[in-house]
Amino acid sequence: MEEINYRQVLNDLFRSSFTGGLVVLTTGVAELDEFTLVRLKNLVRSFDEFDDGNDPWGEHDFGAISLNGYEYFWKIDYFDLEMKNCSPDPNNPSVTQRVLTVMRSDEY
Repeated sequence: MEEINYRQVLNDLFRSSFTGGLVVLTTGVAELDEFTLVRLKNLVRSFDEFDDGNDPWGEHDFGAISLNGYEYFWKIDYFDLEMKNCSPDPNNPSVTQRVLTVMRSDEY
């Protein structure tokens, strides 16, 4: 029987719905026109190109997307509920605030 990777499941649920955490857009992303921003958000939500090269720990916490000639990254980080420190247990949503940041690659 395969062990459940709770962090991966929680990250996939958050990323695909943008609920269950805080979504942050960097300045370069926030300044996109509405049509491009909607397309980018949809690409983040539907991202499923995980492999050993871009997801070595199997957390589904990072991705790279090309859109209109630009490269964008998204990244999920884990904080405590007060957003002051790292989460004591990213597998436990009752003690973790997930933050998904969407950025242009040159803002990384």
